[in-house]
Amino acid sequence: MHRRLPEAERSSLKKPFGRVFPDIRALLPSIRGRTVYAVGDVVTYNLLREGVIPRIAIIDGHTMRAPCTRVPELPFRRIVARNPPGTISDDLVRAIRDAVSDPPALIFVEGEEDLAVLPLVLAAPPGAVILYGQPKEGVVLREVDREAKALAAAFVDRFVHEENSPGAGRAPPFK
Repeated sequence: MHRRLPEAERSSLKKPFGRVFPDIRALLPSIRGRTVYAVGDVVTYNLLREGVIPRIAIIDGHTMRAPCTRVPELPFRRIVARNPPGTISDDLVRAIRDAVSDPPALIFVEGEEDLAVLPLVLAAPPGAVILYGQPKEGVVLREVDREAKALAAAFVDRFVHEENSPGAGRAPPFK
């Protein structure tokens, strides 16, 4: 089972969900001493290149829909989750909850990790920071706080629940 964002709602998720920095180096002072989670192959790779090891990294082996040549190597417990493009699957949500409850972890997504920021914000502890790439803009830093959790929950509430059998409808909460 998974949740899919209706086509009419997609433009709302193209806006950055936090502060945008031109690159990883520019945000390093903002994450010093913080628990860092990364979503995306290139963001994770660039963090590692700067000596920052995220507690959780969520990758899919692709960047902007093309195979990523800079797949990050992390000596963490590896969790594999299936997540079709444009969705948030129950499998991805379980993997994120598992990783947050027992870090460090690398979640390798078979499919697409683009929307993983939303369930990660809902599962992450307050005070953590989540980094992800914003195409053609840079890197987004989202601090996990009450406002971030409320915004993520509001986005997820607009998703439609789908499964292999008939009976689509509003997605049940997975907070």
